[in-house]
Amino acid sequence: MIQENLPAIFRDFNPLENKMLSLIDNDGEVVNPKYMPSLNDAIVIEAYKQMLYERIADEMAVSYQRQGRMYTYTPNLGQEAIHIAAGMHIREQDWLVPAFREMGTLLAKGVTMKEMFLFYLGNERGGSFQNANHTLPIAISIGTQLHHATGIGYSVKYRKKDEAVFTFIGDGGTSEGDFSEALNFAGVWQVPVVFTIQNNQYAISVPVRSQTKSINLAVKSVAFGIPGIKVDGNDFFAMYLAYQTAAAHALAGNGPVLIEAFTYRLGAHTTSDDPSKYRKKEEENEWGLTDPLLRLKRYMEKKGIFTIDEKKLTEEYKKEITGQFLDAEKNKAYPYDDVFDHMYTDMPDELKRQKAEYEEFLNWKENRR
Repeated sequence: MIQENLPAIFRDFNPLENKMLSLIDNDGEVVNPKYMPSLNDAIVIEAYKQMLYERIADEMAVSYQRQGRMYTYTPNLGQEAIHIAAGMHIREQDWLVPAFREMGTLLAKGVTMKEMFLFYLGNERGGSFQNANHTLPIAISIGTQLHHATGIGYSVKYRKKDEAVFTFIGDGGTSEGDFSEALNFAGVWQVPVVFTIQNNQYAISVPVRSQTKSINLAVKSVAFGIPGIKVDGNDFFAMYLAYQTAAAHALAGNGPVLIEAFTYRLGAHTTSDDPSKYRKKEEENEWGLTDPLLRLKRYMEKKGIFTIDEKKLTEEYKKEITGQFLDAEKNKAYPYDDVFDHMYTDMPDELKRQKAEYEEFLNWKENRR
């Protein structure tokens, strides 16, 4: 790590000292005015609207799954500030390499709710992201996406492109070898990748204390010689500044950055999970006070810029999201050829055998009627 190229906030909030960048408190009061990003009111209002949209879409997705109309789903509740702040800094030509809990960032990049609904309806076309340039599919396998991000970053640097790569992983994913390998090579190659650890305190039922003995997760950057910072993940302004700084650093040719977004998963790990089995309601209530939407709303109210008719806007969002779900639900079926035809240029004999066997099964099923 070249110290003279280290952004100021990475020096001032050294992860070795376990400092965390936080700019507003739970009541919306500015607690660190020195670092507040200069944002006009329109940007702040737009950020709240995007966070609200993600919150509503997420709640509706959980409802559809509970109705039996959609398969297992990964809720985003409580992590909206991270997603929207990131989305505001990922340009059309930049790369987004997601994990599976970045709904707001995917939406900001151009992914539609219909595509996400299709994905959770088991339709592979839901991962094609037709209008989201340079966006990889959702990665369910933990950690594999980080190798892809580093590889893309190497290509970007080699071809001298004006592009940055943004990728995400959860706190549990930092225990995977893929995490260390990807960050190590990113540091060696000095590629323009912004790594985000969404530390939402639990990897399914396993708390962070069972993942690492490190004082935080941002400190893991030190071993790889890259800048790292711990950020209040429920503070929109802190996350905005972190991404603004990290993107500028990477695009200037200074190499990768690691951001630990310190947050809390207010909902379940997935809709197949029951968090009451491994954490207490008191803990959830305490973290609920840090809700990123409430904090931003209180800031806006104090500043006198909360001019949103939230009830009306909520109904508009619900109507739009419902329409996208119904459209996805009507079109959830897709040709079974898609399961077999897109893995290899020339289909190997074993896959041909499996396809033929499946066709026999479908014929048998049809003839039973």
